[in-house]
Amino acid sequence: MGKYDNDVKRLLELVGGKENIQAVSHCMTRMRFVLIDPKKADEKAIEDLPSVKGTFTQAGQYQVIIGNDVSVFYNEFTKYAGIEGVSKDAVKAAAKTNQNIAQKIMGTLGEIFAPLIPALICGGLVLGFRNVIGEINFFNNGTQSLADISQFWSGMYNFLWLIGEAVFHLLPVGIVWSITKKMGTTQILGIILGLTLVSSQLLNGFSVSSTPADEIPVWDFGFFQVEMIGYQGQVIAAMMAGFVLVYLEKFFKKICPEVISMIVVPFCSLVPAVIIAHTIVGPIGWTIGNAIGDVVYAGLTSDFRFLFAAVFGLLYAPLVMTGLHHMTNAIDSQLLNTPAKSTILWPMIALSNIAQGSSVLAMSVLQKKNERAQQINVPACISCYLGVTEPALFGVNLKYVFPLVCGMIGSCCAAMISVGFGVEALSIGVGGLPGILSIKPEYWGLFLLAMAVAIIVPFTLTFIVGRIKLSKEDRFGKENAAPAIEAAEGAEAVETAQAADRTDSAAAVSNTGASDVKELKSILDGKVIPIEEAPDDVFSQKIMGDGVAIEPANTVVTAPADCDVSVVMADTGHACGLTLPNGVELLIHVGVDTVDMGGDGFKLLVNEGDHVKAGQKLIEFDPEKIKAAGHPCTTMLIMTAEGSAANIRMHSGMDAKAGETTVISWD
Repeated sequence: MGKYDNDVKRLLELVGGKENIQAVSHCMTRMRFVLIDPKKADEKAIEDLPSVKGTFTQAGQYQVIIGNDVSVFYNEFTKYAGIEGVSKDAVKAAAKTNQNIAQKIMGTLGEIFAPLIPALICGGLVLGFRNVIGEINFFNNGTQSLADISQFWSGMYNFLWLIGEAVFHLLPVGIVWSITKKMGTTQILGIILGLTLVSSQLLNGFSVSSTPADEIPVWDFGFFQVEMIGYQGQVIAAMMAGFVLVYLEKFFKKICPEVISMIVVPFCSLVPAVIIAHTIVGPIGWTIGNAIGDVVYAGLTSDFRFLFAAVFGLLYAPLVMTGLHHMTNAIDSQLLNTPAKSTILWPMIALSNIAQGSSVLAMSVLQKKNERAQQINVPACISCYLGVTEPALFGVNLKYVFPLVCGMIGSCCAAMISVGFGVEALSIGVGGLPGILSIKPEYWGLFLLAMAVAIIVPFTLTFIVGRIKLSKEDRFGKENAAPAIEAAEGAEAVETAQAADRTDSAAAVSNTGASDVKELKSILDGKVIPIEEAPDDVFSQKIMGDGVAIEPANTVVTAPADCDVSVVMADTGHACGLTLPNGVELLIHVGVDTVDMGGDGFKLLVNEGDHVKAGQKLIEFDPEKIKAAGHPCTTMLIMTAEGSAANIRMHSGMDAKAGETTVISWD
């Protein structure tokens, strides 16, 4: 009989049976299913299985979080179900077949913009700071800004535009690069094509509308002329040019002999792509982009703007869950390219972030005694208020439904205020509460009013509805709800629970003597950050357990203490599980989604069952390959089981030295 016999049988039943499984694989912590009909999966019942720590759906895959024992669980599951496991790439390919055309388009759009989001956020913060020091007249009776009265701040105001211009004016470079990266073609060619769209030789795209037609410079080829127009800030034109380059390169790679491909393919791909970009797809993309921006702007400024705002505010959160929200990045960027150089759309997005975060805040208050729920609620609320809504939407609001709806209502009300009063943003990327930094200073008061509505309405509605709809188990957790019920039924059950507690305490005292390990040393050189900041929801929400994350400055992972290697990912080499003598179980995971790399860039230096000493090498990795594959190198050290450790403390916010700096300690 297998270790997970009962859970394996139940999971197969709850995912809709063998006939509903198109493909299945696993990584270090999760079972990864591609289901023929995802609706057949009973998510709530699956999450109630003892061995399951959580579930979520991503990129067409239904992922069930098991933990360090996932390989054992996977083997038992495939054996019982009579299913052959497949590679991670096969699962990803199968997942794509589950998507319709719209989902594939939005998925592609999302993958193009995802690598650009950090730059957009940084650029938005920079421009927001410029607003504060150069656009708001705090001094001399409201006639001068900080930059007006201080040479230092005047210099800083001008200097920061260096970053703002690079992010927003030169955005086509990033877009074309991201397209080539996503499509697997030569990225440097994409960068060069992007640079030809924003070259200083061209008339700046933001100056085209104010330049008379007869003063626009041209390339004169004798029998025809091409306008020398730059595409600064243009999104659609850059995307079209990028795909032209991609498909030209793929075509010439296919037909060109390998011996001359290094010479022929780049030349025959890049030169025609640049010509087509400036003569055909650039002007077409410019027209389409401006048309989209004009339509949206007209809707936001028309007599029906309240209705437009209400619908957008109500539906933006569901758009995020489908991936369709990535289209708004393109629209927002396009609006910033209009003569107004501002957008009315972005403030509504920031308000939607706040509204969903306020629903989670109410859930956190309602579930303050539910420790397991709080491990998800608190970091999800923080990330939502900072502009990242996925943890809140998928981890909390969608799970209970009513917080999602309450957040949508609050977002709807706030959006109507924002659009009704014409609140405008000068940049995009900064969402949630910091979103006010991107707002034009003259609209700060109105935006604060809309923010108040986005906080109060969802919080109040969620709190009221939650008091009615949440069960005792939902509010207090299984551990706290059960004793309350037992106490109502009689003292005998309470005495039984107390006896069990005494037994557990005695065992803990006994185990403590097994080892004097009281701390874990850093597994890498680098910056130690709180696990809540890890760029993966499973880790940041502490679904696998608490711990720390490290931004590595070296390339060798070492053991944090004397321990046994309990599990390894032999085929990918990106993760391993450790067990200390006192029962503490650890997970080391190098990078995020690095399982997709299939072991390329990783070298596992230990085997399952090995006993290792503190500081012994466990994993070598190539950070450049990880980054080239589009993954963060952030490495997690997680306590998946606490053993006899008590009063555990996580140490972060410092630069660590592998084998020397303490990152986790306990009594």
